[in-house]
Amino acid sequence: MLSVTAAQLDAWLAALMFPLARLLGLFSAAPVFSNRGVSVRVRLAIALGVAIALLPVMPPMPAIPPGSGVGLVVFVQQIFIGIAIGFMMRLVFAAIDLAGALIGMQMGLSFAVFFDPDAGGQTAVLSDFLGLVTTLLFLTVNGHLLLIDVTVKSFEWLPVDLEPVRALGWGYIARAGATVFASGLLLSLPVVAVLLVANIALGVLTRAAPQLNLFAVGFPITLTAGFISLLLILTSFAPVLQNLFERGIDTISLMLEALAPLAASAR
Repeated sequence: MLSVTAAQLDAWLAALMFPLARLLGLFSAAPVFSNRGVSVRVRLAIALGVAIALLPVMPPMPAIPPGSGVGLVVFVQQIFIGIAIGFMMRLVFAAIDLAGALIGMQMGLSFAVFFDPDAGGQTAVLSDFLGLVTTLLFLTVNGHLLLIDVTVKSFEWLPVDLEPVRALGWGYIARAGATVFASGLLLSLPVVAVLLVANIALGVLTRAAPQLNLFAVGFPITLTAGFISLLLILTSFAPVLQNLFERGIDTISLMLEALAPLAASAR
């Protein structure tokens, strides 16, 4: 007769619950997975399927009863680690949203906003358009699979342990937010430069011909120049975004290294 001891049952539950917690944290914050169109049941089913598939290759988990207080603390810690992994890739999409907002503001489309249920508020039309293009490219280069792969490798870089993660890692995540503004500004710079030249030319024309109605002529010109320059940069948009995705994956590994306790990093 098959008999299962309490220690064996705790070991089996720990081998499943701790990886599942990290995967659930990833799916709650990562791009595409955290979209409101993906229901909670679908996320849970995907995370559970991935966790079960990874059981044979997972490193041994610490002997912690999942139902104990320490086990719950470790479980919550794994959730936060998964959220941090997804958040680092979310920064790339936030940079695209910022670039779209800057371009729309310079084109005079700052009033063209609508309610975005995914963001939970009003979003500029150009930001949503560039975000949609970014999502399609992200799926094209299998970015969602790369995120799952780096999460699986994170159990080797940052194994499940009783020791708390270092606060230096959370500070690294906060400092990484500066890349949103730098990348967003660099992405929008070509269109912003073209619109700046167009606005300077309109200013010179207004100075030379004061009877010229700037509001009647300037808006169509800046709008046309913005759309033409945006169309031109979209032809080389994919390599730039692929580079941003690769940098995001590299940043995740650096973040995990910063989060790892001193004993784990020494190993």
